Amino acid sequence: MIDRRRFVALAGSFALASAAGRPALAADWPTRPVHLVVPFAPGGSTDVVARLTTERLSRSWDQQVVVENKPGAGTTLAAAMVASADPDGYTIFMGTSSLATSRHLYRSLPFEISDFAPVTLVCSFPLVIIAPNSSPAKSMAEFIAYARANKGHVSYASPGVGTTPHLAGELLKQMTGIEMTHVPYRGDAPALTDTMAGRVDIQIAGPIVLEQVKSGQVRGLAVTTGERSPLAPELPAVAEAGVPGFDVKAWFAFFVPAKTPPSIIEKINRDTVAALHDPAVKGKLEAIGMVAAGTTPEALGTLVKAETDKWGAVIKQAKISLD
Repeated sequence: MIDRRRFVALAGSFALASAAGRPALAADWPTRPVHLVVPFAPGGSTDVVARLTTERLSRSWDQQVVVENKPGAGTTLAAAMVASADPDGYTIFMGTSSLATSRHLYRSLPFEISDFAPVTLVCSFPLVIIAPNSSPAKSMAEFIAYARANKGHVSYASPGVGTTPHLAGELLKQMTGIEMTHVPYRGDAPALTDTMAGRVDIQIAGPIVLEQVKSGQVRGLAVTTGERSPLAPELPAVAEAGVPGFDVKAWFAFFVPAKTPPSIIEKINRDTVAALHDPAVKGKLEAIGMVAAGTTPEALGTLVKAETDKWGAVIKQAKISLD
């Protein structure tokens, strides 16, 4: 029989032992395979970036990093899975720009942004605005003038409702006062087919379309970043066409469940940043149109907050909903 005083003493000893054991656990991490959950099917840019990064991390950690593709519900299926995972560092989420927009697009979600702890920005990339070769607009400034002169008769293609290219189009409308009809597709590729055929006036897409721009199949008008991109220095930024302050980047980043020990977050951050600074990894990312990043968790948290506020206002004004 243990009296109350003895029980309290034992309980305190167990608590101290547990607390003392946590740093050792973090120092030993990982001792088994780590899962990186990607919210899209295999083969897409998110999946390719994930595999390029995890190849290096697997060597650094001497443990396999398994890419687990979990597509569906506009990335929210994968996000919900990670949000409810054990906060032990063995489940990492490859979050995208949609993490900052989902809260405004859906009436209800099975997770909150606060359910995630930021680790590091993995990469960012510009969107590209292209037009058919048959378009009378030879530049972004000319296209804006054309849209103003043809009010109600101009369209833009995107890879789907609620995607960053869609929201970039709405932001362009709001900042310039032009009118454009949104034409959503199931990805950049089918939209590109109609753009080349002249069925839409412009397309806002990922850097995958730079290949068609360089080959002359479509006309590149601008990149959506605040400044010209090193990936396509010949293309001006939208801001250069008389839209100061227009700056849209898409991005991928690592997140873990919110209660993951800080020491484990620090280790994932440190090793991922080292991987992204590897010239071989940077080169492979650049080859697919991505700019390697590698930031502190705090910097990523600041980015997500800024993006959430920015796109929330755009979505509200455009009255976009995915419910």
